[in-house]
This record gives sequence, C-alpha cells and structure tokens, in this order.
Amino acid sequence: MSNTILRASLLTKVVHSGESPLTILDAVSFDIEAGATVAIVGASGSGKTTLLGLLAGLDRPSAGEVWIDGCALSAQDEDGRAATRQRLLGFVFQSFQLLPALTALENVMLPLELAGATDAAARARDWLSRVGLAARTTHYPKQLSGGEQQRVAIARAFAGEPKLLLADEPTGNLDGATGVEVADLMFRLNREHGTTLVLVTHDATLAGRCGRRISLASGRLT
Repeated sequence: MSNTILRASLLTKVVHSGESPLTILDAVSFDIEAGATVAIVGASGSGKTTLLGLLAGLDRPSAGEVWIDGCALSAQDEDGRAATRQRLLGFVFQSFQLLPALTALENVMLPLELAGATDAAARARDWLSRVGLAARTTHYPKQLSGGEQQRVAIARAFAGEPKLLLADEPTGNLDGATGVEVADLMFRLNREHGTTLVLVTHDATLAGRCGRRISLASGRLT
C-alpha cells in the first residue's frame, strides 16, 4: 500500500432517471502505483469520465471508496476534498477550461494564488517557458491556437507540483499532429517530475503510450 497513490474499491455509481435506476459504474476496483502512466479506455457511455470524476472527488460514489495518497475521500467533507485536490491533483480537460478574461500567465497563476503561493508569477512564467510558451504569456485564450491553449492547461496542471495528474481526453479537440505534440509534452513532464498520470482517452495510440490500461465496458472492468 505504501507505493499506491490511488486506490478504488468497489466503486459504484447509480443515477435515478425515469422509472428505473441506471448503473453507470458497477463495483470497480484497482490500485495505481506512484509514478505509473495509466489509460482508462472503453466505448462511449462505458463510464470513463464518471470514473475520473469519482477518483478526483468531484462526484460522490453511490457505494465504494477512493483513497488518494492513503486518504479516504469519504472521510472528508467538501472543503476537505477540495483541499486534497489542491494539494495532490492536477487536471487537464479536453475543452482546456481556461478563463477567457485572463491571460495565459494569469490562468496558470490563478490556482497557485488560491493555494497561497507568494511566487505564483515566477512559477507560472517558468512553467509557460517549459511548455514552449514564453513568448505568449500576455495572450488571451482566444488569441491562442488549440494546441497552445492545451499547453497553457498543462502548465497550469503541473505548476502546482501535483503527485497525480488526471486528464480527460487531453488531445480530443486537437488535430493529429498537435495532439502528438501535446501528448509528447505531457509524457515528458510526467517522466521528469515523477507524477502519476491517469488519462481517459478514445485514442488507441495515446493509450498505447501508457504503461497500463484500465478497460471499462458498461460500467464494469474488463
């Protein structure tokens, strides 16, 4: 257990819609070791994004438990789960999730400032430089290409020095060549910083770059 960064035990998610309940996830269990690269794969509707939300504590399971770095999420209230995310997790989303009224630099600075970092600007500049955007710090999201926006999102995710990076279709909105560049960057930063990477993807090539796959079908592990 000492090297396990993420553990899911019998995770179940049931939603009540219409006449009968719908089971989205059914008793999913696995451990992920620190430093691993893991792809969560499966057809649309198999429960991948729901699983990622439960692992991040963004949603509550109907049954089961998630441990992050040895801490059970169910033992924490909403503020406690938010503090755990801030301390341990980074996120990269398919839709980038950048704030349009903030520059690239300000988007990367924001979570650092919320965490109380006094050197947020310097760290944000450093990370934008690492992802190849040193010359784009004052640009707003609408002035950046899709690939550049995702690089900003990756800089924002890594700037907080997370132990665990969760990515939901990180190349899904990018063309093929740009997607490869963004994936290269994400895996390189993962190696350099020993971060554990868990990503949801439909991309077989991207999944193939991970050391392990977790496959879902109709809410169950296959």
